[in-house]
Amino acid sequence: MTDSTSEAAAANTRWLEPEQQRAWRAYMVATTLLTDRLDDELRDEFGIGLNEYEVLVRLSERDDHALRMSALADAMRFSRSRITHTIKRMELAGWVKRSDAHDDGRGIFAHLTPAGHDLLVRAAPTHVEGVRNHLVDLVSTDDFAAMGRVFDAVVDQLAQAHPEADLRTSGS
Repeated sequence: MTDSTSEAAAANTRWLEPEQQRAWRAYMVATTLLTDRLDDELRDEFGIGLNEYEVLVRLSERDDHALRMSALADAMRFSRSRITHTIKRMELAGWVKRSDAHDDGRGIFAHLTPAGHDLLVRAAPTHVEGVRNHLVDLVSTDDFAAMGRVFDAVVDQLAQAHPEADLRTSGS
């Protein structure tokens, strides 16, 4: 880009108002701190990270406690390589197992094992308590509901670019 092109783009930019900028930065910092804290709490008490916990949750929400790995990767916005490595670690720990897809012979399914289900049942209270302590209980019911509406709108708009992914959980 030339300097004049950059200047024209800057002149046409709808810059954030100071209060919007403050809210945006607070969101960015809070999201990082919150996910780090929730991850630390699960790792400290159960030796499992937030991403692994989310895999267990997603599998537990299925009637058969299984998901095609490609669908799991899409839902979690992971690359195929990242979900493969995550599932491999979890399989070595005994929390999940893999199987070939019988319907087409090409895909791989991840299945929640009894040990994985037990871990999820034990870890869920810690996770929920963390979500409550570090987010839900810090704001009014109305503010929390407003936050939900904001992020529903964001998901509704951005999820359109990912029609292959079930980005919402069963509670949505």
